[in-house]
Amino acid sequence: MHPNNLHNAPYNFEALCKTHPPLQGFVHINSFGKETINFSAAEAVLHLNKALLKHHYQIADWNIPEGYLYPPIPSRADYLFYLNDLLQENKPLQPIKVLDVGTGANCIYALLAAQLFDWEITGCDIDAIAVTAAQQNILATKGLSEKIEIRHQTNNADIFKGIILPGEFYHATICNPPFYASEKDANKSTLRKLKKLNPNTSVLELERNFKGRPNELWCNGGEALFIKRMVKQSVAFKKQVGWFTTLVSKSETLLTLYKLLIKVGATYETLEMQHGNKITRVVAWRFV
Repeated sequence: MHPNNLHNAPYNFEALCKTHPPLQGFVHINSFGKETINFSAAEAVLHLNKALLKHHYQIADWNIPEGYLYPPIPSRADYLFYLNDLLQENKPLQPIKVLDVGTGANCIYALLAAQLFDWEITGCDIDAIAVTAAQQNILATKGLSEKIEIRHQTNNADIFKGIILPGEFYHATICNPPFYASEKDANKSTLRKLKKLNPNTSVLELERNFKGRPNELWCNGGEALFIKRMVKQSVAFKKQVGWFTTLVSKSETLLTLYKLLIKVGATYETLEMQHGNKITRVVAWRFV
């Protein structure tokens, strides 16, 4: 995890519960004598996120509609810290402007970026319900509507077209793409992870706790095809964006991605983030 990330230390549940008292009902002592929550229980994760956002980021009243994705805040913040390092190498003029592709109902990258770095964020999403929920999350905290704008992408085939407007410039784009190739794959993978977290919980109960809309988790061709489409479409906006970036979950995606980036005339960098035993990558590219 990035050395400046606020979440390098274990969760301080005493402080978090003081900030957000409803979290207390989900905190218990594990077999190692440490305070924790059941991370396979959706409501517990919801209230942990509410507490983290209130305590560390002064986000007043974060909410998302039933069934939408509850994001892991520490890893989302990590992406932004590494991106900030990349941007600062070129000493950009202020304010820094960033486009969040697929901002989601949780709007988490936009909220964190505005509070951590005072960036100006444009978020976009194809889901009209997610767009409305994101706008409500912004309005709940005073001052955020001056930093964050949410736009509805009405064409599923387009990523940047219709969102990046003529005359606009973004120092960077960010994206957490749909990782899975089908809804079935997404369900199987997530339930397998949840079962490891809580082996004594029934599959039926895990299914009830499983959160995430289809467009948040999967698309035809999975992350590889989505990112390839993003790279191809980025060419048309190369003069309006400093760095295009995206998370890449699967290491096997990298080689074909690098070949495509070279083919379209982009230079690229790969940023590695480690969260426990998991390594996550951000691939960044630009046209110079």
